[in-house]
Amino acid sequence: MKIGMNMLLWTGHVTNDHVAILKSLKDTGFDGVEIPLFDPSDVGHFQRLASILDDLGLERTSVALIPDEAHSPISADPAARAGAVAHLNRVIDCAYALGAQALVGPWFQPLGVFSGNGPTDEELDRCATVHSAVAQKARDAGLACALEPLNRFECYLLNTCEQTSAYLDRLNEPGFGILYDTFHANIEEKDPLAALHTAFAKGYVNHVHISENDRGTPGRGHARIAETIAALKSLNYDGWLTIEAFGKALPELAAATRVWRDFFANPEEVYTEGYACIRNGWDAA
Repeated sequence: MKIGMNMLLWTGHVTNDHVAILKSLKDTGFDGVEIPLFDPSDVGHFQRLASILDDLGLERTSVALIPDEAHSPISADPAARAGAVAHLNRVIDCAYALGAQALVGPWFQPLGVFSGNGPTDEELDRCATVHSAVAQKARDAGLACALEPLNRFECYLLNTCEQTSAYLDRLNEPGFGILYDTFHANIEEKDPLAALHTAFAKGYVNHVHISENDRGTPGRGHARIAETIAALKSLNYDGWLTIEAFGKALPELAAATRVWRDFFANPEEVYTEGYACIRNGWDAA
């Protein structure tokens, strides 16, 4: 098991300006960080960032999303689906340059865009065609691909582990799995731990976000974080447990995730207490 920290607590674009934060995360004990790939226009930037992270001794995963409807994998417009393939190909190039071990996130539809109905078979098929088009490139880049089911207030295509497992059955591409997030599971799953066990039994859980019910400091809310950590240890999970917490540092992301108030005193509280919550929970399980 490795403990990671998602850099979205501070920024959507990690640069040299964040080296002091990265050093603090390393000193706290984190094995690695999760780097946003929201702007995949400059592969060289991520090559340079990889060198910085290597020097600090930090491993990394990466997180991506679909930027808008012009790049939507589920769109009925062939041009938008072609845009999705092009966007994801650039994201994969950046993840490879970064030396990322995984590419995770809700990169199946734009956030906050709704049809007024649930997902259709046509939308799921379109999405699968887009993901199939980039699957081999992702495998060649050594990336584990983890799709993140989100709560129904942020997206509608994939909200639960059961839905996402069914989609992965439809997709049938090696290397694709589920990002299990304790925040979203707390909202959408009738029994979050049962959902985790079922998806794990299918071999689909390949990344985990530890996120409190209010997006704040892990261990200070009522999301079933301790039970999730214990369950993963009992299942011999050997992947990442990555803290994801959001503040108001990124106005666009704060708007998309409905973050209107502060959920913690400062970021240091989030990553120090969050690290201890995971480390102690794992050791005690």
